[in-house]
Amino acid sequence: MGRYFGRKLAIYALTFFVAVTINWLIPRFMPGDPVSRMVARAGMQTPEGVAAMREYYSSLFGFDVPVWQQYLNFWGGLLTGDLGVSLWAFPQPVSSIIVAAVPYTLGLLIPAILLSWWAGNKFGAYAARKKVLDNTVLPIWYVLTATPYMWLAILLAWALGKVAGLFPVGRTFSASLRPEWSWVFVTDLVSHWFLPFLSLFLVAFGGWAIGMRNMVIYELESDYAHYLGALGAPGKLVRRYAFRNAMLPQITGLALQLGVIVGGAVVTEIVFDYRGLGYLVLEAIKSSDFFLLQGIFLFIVIGVLVANFIIDVVYVLVDPRTRAGMGGGA
Repeated sequence: MGRYFGRKLAIYALTFFVAVTINWLIPRFMPGDPVSRMVARAGMQTPEGVAAMREYYSSLFGFDVPVWQQYLNFWGGLLTGDLGVSLWAFPQPVSSIIVAAVPYTLGLLIPAILLSWWAGNKFGAYAARKKVLDNTVLPIWYVLTATPYMWLAILLAWALGKVAGLFPVGRTFSASLRPEWSWVFVTDLVSHWFLPFLSLFLVAFGGWAIGMRNMVIYELESDYAHYLGALGAPGKLVRRYAFRNAMLPQITGLALQLGVIVGGAVVTEIVFDYRGLGYLVLEAIKSSDFFLLQGIFLFIVIGVLVANFIIDVVYVLVDPRTRAGMGGGA
């Protein structure tokens, strides 16, 4: 088992290196000059003053050295926890901006991922055994899983926010409030959180339900299920084995879908002006803030890799065939 996880860690380390390198390169291919934006923001008019400010900001942000040196400086700062200074919220450090936004994104992502996965698997397994439910609800699930996150977010904001007036649209909490542990703030926070959560939940729920429904039907038609039935095993026992075997591809699917769900969360936050990492991505792009973009993508890369590693560990624990294979390899 140690060799298995050692190989996994080596693969994840290589993936991290490549992803972070691409993360460093992408902002530098974007149009726009962040130094010029900073100079224009200062409103300097004289050529001497503009030149002095350009030299100051270029030196401050490390743009006055060759590209290869910037890359090495980036890794040096990364290993020491220094992600640089944000151009959008100058002179705040990138790390403090991300730390302030991460709780809102995690509070949106974790419930949406876990609840949609759990509920989708339960409903999919149940629909596989109920023909009426399968024929009536399955088309709705197909529509949900094919719906883009952004489109559903806009639709929910219009229907439940603007038309019905049931939930607020925009921001993480009301502008008149400040974060604190009070009933007024918590209820306001949840009311702003619900629509972004619902849009992520519904799209993911449809995909998990369809996947589990198809897998359970496949397992119930397999040879071992028919053999158990011929031996006189209760139908409940056969369905239990079918559900457990059908769960294994769903666990793998969860690992594969994490990046898609995180990307959907970023777009959803932009639609609802939800002040998480998605909102920061939009502001960083508009401001050509290389450092903030790098910090956000770095957090997303680390989060997806850690979550995938946890799923690998869970897969070993729930699948005896994997453990048997590891033991045989040793």
